[in-house]
Amino acid sequence: MTTFTDLVDVAAARLGGTVLLANDEFFAPKENLLKPEKPVWREGEYTDRGKWMDGWETRRRRRVPGHDWCLVRLGVPALVHGVVVDTSFFKGNFPEQCSLEACAVDGAADAEALAAGDGVEWREILPRSALRGDAENPFAIVPRGRVTHLRFNIYPDGGVARLRVYGEPVPDPRLRPGVKADLAALENGGLVVGCSDMFFGHRHNLILPGRATHMGDGWETRRRRGPGHDWIIVRLAARGTIGRIEVDTDHFKGNAPESCSVETCDSPDLTPERLSGGDVQWITLLPRTALQADAQHRFDVSGGPATHARLAIYPDGGIARLRLFGTVTA
Repeated sequence: MTTFTDLVDVAAARLGGTVLLANDEFFAPKENLLKPEKPVWREGEYTDRGKWMDGWETRRRRRVPGHDWCLVRLGVPALVHGVVVDTSFFKGNFPEQCSLEACAVDGAADAEALAAGDGVEWREILPRSALRGDAENPFAIVPRGRVTHLRFNIYPDGGVARLRVYGEPVPDPRLRPGVKADLAALENGGLVVGCSDMFFGHRHNLILPGRATHMGDGWETRRRRGPGHDWIIVRLAARGTIGRIEVDTDHFKGNAPESCSVETCDSPDLTPERLSGGDVQWITLLPRTALQADAQHRFDVSGGPATHARLAIYPDGGIARLRLFGTVTA
C-alpha cells in the first residue's frame, strides 16, 4: 500500500466526518461510505429495492446524461495526501471512473449551497481516474492547501463501499497565544509523527477524541524481548508550554507499560526522521514514573515552550490515550 495510508483518515466518522448530500442513493445509502469497519457481504440478502450492499450505490443511468456525486465534510480540516476508493463486493456494478474536488469553508456550510457552488471555489485534486471492481483503489494526491469538504464524483453511476481520506490535520486557527488546550489532540491539529513500534494498535489512536472504546482502540507495541523501550513522538498542534499530562491505560489490564516518561523539544523545523534520530536535545518534562493498568493518570508538570513531545514507555505495552494540556505561546 502507498505510504499516505499511514496518515490519519480525516474523513472518519469518529472525528466528525459525514456525507452531507448525494444526488442519488437508490440502492444503498451514502452514510455507508464512511463506516469505520471493513465492508461485508451478505449472501442472499435483499431489500425492497434490490440486493443489500454495504456501501453507497446509485441507480443505473439511462436517458439522463451526467454522473453521480456526493459531498463529504471532513472531520477535521486537513492537507489531503491521498484517498482509497474501496469497491469491495461491487463486481458488476462499480463505477468506471471517479474524481475528487475540494474546497475550504469556514464555519457551518449549507449542503445545498455547496452543491450549487454558491460562493465556493471547488478545485480538482484528483482527475478522472479508472477504478477496479471489488478492490481497494489508492490514489496519491499532492496537497494544495487546507480542505474542509470534498465532492466525490463517480462516472457514470454504480457503487462504492468505502472512501478513506488520508491527510494531516491543520492546526486550529483559534489556537492563538494565551489559549489553553490539549496541544496533542488530533482535532486541534496534533499529529503523531513517529514511533518505535505499533504492531497491535496504530499510533494515531493515541490522540483520538474521547476515551478508548476497547484495547484495539489505543497504541500498543509488540512484546520486547531485547533491551531498550518503546516511544512515540507527537507534533503539537501549536507551540506551547505543557502544564498537565494525562496518560490513560484504559482497557490495558495485562499489557500496560510498567512506567513512562515524557520529554519535549522546541524544534519546529526538524523532519520526523531527524526527530526520531539522536541529534535532538530532548528535555525531561515527566521523569520515569510508574503506571497502573486500566487507569487514568494525571501529572502536573512545568516546562518551557515546545513544538514536540516524546512519550517513552518501559519496556513495552499499550496506552489508550495521551493528553498534553498547555498554553499556546507566540
